[in-house]
Amino acid sequence: MRRTLEGYLFVSPWLAGFILLTAGPMIASLYISGTSWTMLSPPVWVGTQNYARLLGDDQRFGLSLMNTLTYVALAVPIGLAVSLLIALLLNRRVPGRGLFRTLFFLPSITNLVAVSLLWMWVLNPEYGLLNGALRMAGIDGPLWFQSEQWAKPALVLMSLWGTGGTMIVFLAALQGIPGELYEAAELDGAGTLGKFVHITLPMISPAFLFNLIVGIIGCSQVFTQAYVMTGSAQPGTEGGPNNATLFVVLYLYKKAFQEFSMGYAASIAWVLFFLILVATVLQMKLARRWVFYEAEQQ
Repeated sequence: MRRTLEGYLFVSPWLAGFILLTAGPMIASLYISGTSWTMLSPPVWVGTQNYARLLGDDQRFGLSLMNTLTYVALAVPIGLAVSLLIALLLNRRVPGRGLFRTLFFLPSITNLVAVSLLWMWVLNPEYGLLNGALRMAGIDGPLWFQSEQWAKPALVLMSLWGTGGTMIVFLAALQGIPGELYEAAELDGAGTLGKFVHITLPMISPAFLFNLIVGIIGCSQVFTQAYVMTGSAQPGTEGGPNNATLFVVLYLYKKAFQEFSMGYAASIAWVLFFLILVATVLQMKLARRWVFYEAEQQ
């Protein structure tokens, strides 16, 4: 009993923080989602009216949801591919690889607002670094954030700046693959591609699943980049050209802190939570078909 009490004592700071800062606000937001509340007057209970309006009549929410799904469909697979490629390169025995690993990881911990301001300059259509390089090659660069077609691809390109965390997970998984497997494959005549497909990918599949789920959750909540880079200072233009970057969380922010419709914003948050939950459970179910756990084979 004493050791049990000591254990609870050690975890009590985390438990207190979780209850007060996470679980409590979640329960409160669930209640708020069933109210009409402007924060300037007491909340009025309206039941499921917010959800009915959100899922039935709100075309801008539907647009924000489609924008978010498009961004997730582009950013997640491209980010996984790039981070895996970097991890494969940094897993090779080359001089100074520790320094290179640090350099590739550092951008992922940089303040996202500062990164957004940096990329606003890089992707500026007139004097930006990228379009300047394209002009030197005789190519007219796109308008990026000033174009409805290029706004989301620009954000996807920017997201590659923060693949360091994903790369570290892949790198750890790659270093955990027994070298004997590659030696046996070479004796059987397997080439580089064969070893990658039949050894590397199955052995790092748990890390791939983790990065996939975390990537979907993170990209579904994209906010800061769009808020900083697509006209947040001008009400009504938060979503970039023709609302091309009006994502769900950006729309939630607009409803909560610009229109002061806190109950409606809370219902948006819970719909997004439910969609992310469904996507996560679906991935866990499908993982049984393609994720290889070494312990299960022993």
